[in-house]
Amino acid sequence: MTTDFTSTSNTAFSHPGHPPATITEHRGIRYLHLGTKWVQGAMRLDKPDAIELEYVQMMMMWMLFKTQPQRIVQLGLGSAALTKFSYRRFPDAQVTAIELNPNVIAICGAQFALPPNDARLDVRETNALDFVLDTANHGKVDVLQVDLYDEEARGPVLDTPEFYQACFDCLTDDGIMCTNVFGDFPNYDKNLQAMELVFDAVVWVPEMEDENIVVLAFKKSPSLDFSELYERAAAIKKQFNLPAKNWVNGLKQWMLDQQ
Repeated sequence: MTTDFTSTSNTAFSHPGHPPATITEHRGIRYLHLGTKWVQGAMRLDKPDAIELEYVQMMMMWMLFKTQPQRIVQLGLGSAALTKFSYRRFPDAQVTAIELNPNVIAICGAQFALPPNDARLDVRETNALDFVLDTANHGKVDVLQVDLYDEEARGPVLDTPEFYQACFDCLTDDGIMCTNVFGDFPNYDKNLQAMELVFDAVVWVPEMEDENIVVLAFKKSPSLDFSELYERAAAIKKQFNLPAKNWVNGLKQWMLDQQ
């Protein structure tokens, strides 16, 4: 979640009853906004399936612990960066994205290279809370990526222990939730404490530039063997071109800070 003050809006999708979805472009990058200055996502025009923003790349940290997820779910579509990446790079996985704002879904299809739904891809216009509370989804998600913000971006729109309990319930036995926490300072502790009430293990890595904190919440506490994690990070860098070594460095620093 960042601000962009270098360019102006030139396209709008304005379905009544929801914040309008708008874009700006600057130096080959297209940005998504919800009618405000806040950047809700980005796409490099010559690399539409790559993940452009650093904190969104960090939302793939679960790859350090899972190599072959069968079902990946995003709560909050944003500019569809996570959805597209998961769909393209994990061809054996079912990918579901939950988005309440139809303007976001429409602009992602028109301006952010989101492919249409098919046998593996399911982008749904629905409420994220309804999805996680639905018992039909419980115990079925290997990776849950949560990035839920409104147009003002003061904090996650869903942040209660009850919400995180429902996220926990959606996960498989060794499932992982990865979420972004950004906004007014009190939101950090509020969200982390709510997650710690529910999950077996919660770790986080601050994203220095934009004050996002990316959190990994584990249904079952993992083993943090850093030699293995660095090996896995090297493989992720080679195969997916993501800065996974930085993620491991961040997790290592987190452990030191807890001591």
